[in-house]
Formats: sequence, C-alpha cells, structure tokens
Amino acid sequence: MQNLKRVAVASCQKLRLNFLHRFFTLGVSSSSSNIEKFLSVQTLQIQNGKKITPIFSNDEFQRRLTLLRNKMETEGIGGVVFTSIQNVAYFSNFLYIPFGRPYGLVVTPQRNVTVSALVDYSQPWRVSYDENVIYTDWKRDNFFHAVKDLLKDVKGTIGYEADHLSVQNYGKLLSALPLNKLVDIGESTERMRMIKSPEEIKLTKHGARIADLGGAAVVDAVDEGVPEYEVANHAIKTMVVEIAKTFPSTELRDIWAYFQSGINTDGAHNPVTSRRIQKGDILSFSCFPMINGYYVSVERTLFFDHVSDEHLKYWEGNIRVYRKGLELIKAGKRCCDIALELNNVFAEEGLLDKRTFGYGHSFGVMCHYYGREAALELREDIDTVLEPGMVISMEPMITIPEGQPGAGGYREHDILVITDRGTENITRFPVGPEYNVIKK
Repeated sequence: MQNLKRVAVASCQKLRLNFLHRFFTLGVSSSSSNIEKFLSVQTLQIQNGKKITPIFSNDEFQRRLTLLRNKMETEGIGGVVFTSIQNVAYFSNFLYIPFGRPYGLVVTPQRNVTVSALVDYSQPWRVSYDENVIYTDWKRDNFFHAVKDLLKDVKGTIGYEADHLSVQNYGKLLSALPLNKLVDIGESTERMRMIKSPEEIKLTKHGARIADLGGAAVVDAVDEGVPEYEVANHAIKTMVVEIAKTFPSTELRDIWAYFQSGINTDGAHNPVTSRRIQKGDILSFSCFPMINGYYVSVERTLFFDHVSDEHLKYWEGNIRVYRKGLELIKAGKRCCDIALELNNVFAEEGLLDKRTFGYGHSFGVMCHYYGREAALELREDIDTVLEPGMVISMEPMITIPEGQPGAGGYREHDILVITDRGTENITRFPVGPEYNVIKK
C-alpha cells in the first residue's frame, strides 16, 4: 500500500514538474494568457537534487509520528496542521526560516507533508522526512490554499497549535476549513516532546560536549582590553567547526554565544557589546551549539585576573544553591517542590531577594526565537513530575545592582538527563573560583 501511494505521488509530481519546466525553465512568453496561467499556479512540487541524510533515523521519525497518530485516533482528529518551528521540525526534520511567511506541516493517518514557500525552492523537500508541497507568492494566502487542498478529504476535527497561530491566521484557517472543527493540539504535542528518545539524548550529549569546547574557547580569548564580541565570536567559530566535523550533513545555523562583562552580566540574555574586559571584571558566558534545531547550553561565571571578597561571597553563595539543585533533580520529584526547596537555600544564604528567574528548564527543539516546553520548568507554578527521558537544566542566578559591593550577575548552568538508574550530569565544564578566575 505504501509503495502504491509513493508511485501515485511520484506520478503527480512528474506532471507538476513537466508543467513547471515550461514556466521556470523555458520561460513565460509575454502574452497575457501565458502570464495569467503562470500567476494561476498556487501550489507545486519540486524535487531538486537528493534527500539529505538526516541526523535522526527513519525509526525515530516513525516513533514520533506513531505517538501523534495514536493521539489523533484516540481523540477523533482526522488531520493536524502544525505551524510552529518546533513542531514542524520535530515531526518532519524541516527547520524553517519564516521571514514573514507562514510555513507548516500537515499530518493525516496516511501522509506527512511540509508546506513551504517557493522562495526556498526545493531545500525544504531535501530535508523533509517525507513529502513537501510548495506554495507561490502570486496570490495572497496561497499557504492556506495548500493546507485546504491537503486536508480536503478530512471530515470532522482538525488539530492546530493555539499557542502559535496568530488571531489573524486562525481566522484564515477557519475560512479555509469551514466544515471542520478545530481543536488545540499544541499542549499535548509539547508533552510528547518533553520525553526524549535515546537518539535525542545522544544528540544532546554531543551538544553538551561541544558547548564545553565553546566555553574553553571563551577562556582562551579572555584578556585585558579584548571586546566582548571577539570572545563570543571565537566561541562560535569553535563550535561551528566541531558541529560540522561531527554532523557533516546538518545545517549550520543559529549557533551563538553570549559573553558579558561588568554591568552587562546583570541579565542572563543580555546581548554582546563592544565593552572591553578590565582586570577585576565579573564575566559570564553562555554557549549554544544548536544542532538540527536542538537547544544545548553551558553557562558559567568567571572573573578576570582577580575576584574581590564581596564578589566571592555572592559567587560561592549561588554555587551552593546550584550544587543543592543538582542533588534534587531526580525522577519522582515535582518541579515546584525543587523550586521551593531551593528558595529555602537561597533564604538561608540571605540571597532570595537577589534571585531573577526559574531554576531550570527543558531541552529539545527550541531556541531564542522558537519553542519552549513550558510544562517542564523548575518554577513554583509547575507541578510536573520528573521522569526518565526528561532533560533539564540547573541554573540558579542572582544579580547585585551596579554601585553595590559585589555588583554583577552570577549564574551556573548544567544539563541533566533523568534515567531509570538515576540522574546524569552531561556538562563537564568546571565551576567556581578554583577554576574560573582567569589570569593572563
């Protein structure tokens, strides 16, 4: 049956490609009728080149799709329209770049089809696990025309992502599918992504190793008078080279590093600047070796040349909370209970009012502009129970305002994999004053 489906799809693709050959290869004559025909093309399929070899196996994608289709069958959902970067990538391997255009993935019991814009030509097909349909720019909302066409045989309920689709595009989806009932599937698919497979954990371990290399590059580049951006760029280049070496078939994108000095350390996500390193500066770095859309990070507090007594007191206090957090992360613990226990440690240190955000979060298909598995964060309002297969960070942070003794932001960040045999810390970069006062 699967072979027959592929033969039928291939035949349709051949017809479409013959049509495209006339317009895109031979060109369009200046007659108004030919121009009208050209502009009437709303969707097409192009298979230029060969499929890439993905990082994940076919079995891994089938595992994900089976989980999704079982969910669809249980809830009576005939088809799903994914529009977020994270779910499109998770279920198809296509990590899109929106640039103001909508992209998506349509999943039915029989098909798995990415929907992309012609501006990307055939690259989405090459990276997609299964099929791809392209929409043109020649008419407004051709994306929704493509979705409607792919779901034309689905009766009843269709799933969508309520936490991603804008109000405007939700209205357009309703108009495209007037006979269907739309139900949110965003939260349930987020929970699917929270439990990592062995292949995902293997990838994350590679990422942690490469993040540590980025951290070592930071230390190598730190010196008096060096601007923040030079340190960050050295770390980024180091990670890019290692990712390309380890995963030669993957895209090299969204790999970045934060490096902050002095007052710029007060926020965890403060951008890189041209501020130059001075002796006695508090420093912090975050290295993000993104691989196939998967988020990995290591973060550390450093000092250049020397550390004052006041700075040392705050640094060591935050490290004590961090180490307690590493002990608490284990299967069976609730996220909120870990957060409350760490609040008590901070209170004992006299630092609770200096804390700035939650104690940790999940990993997976996420970045600074997409994804977030919000149900797996170490916060007081999250009651999720930790279980094997989850990957989570421990990253307490405090900030002392400028002008006060010990001013600056302090944070440490490790990645922990929860297994049925315990918890494995996959971050190897050293922590604390013994290692991270950089003298040159």
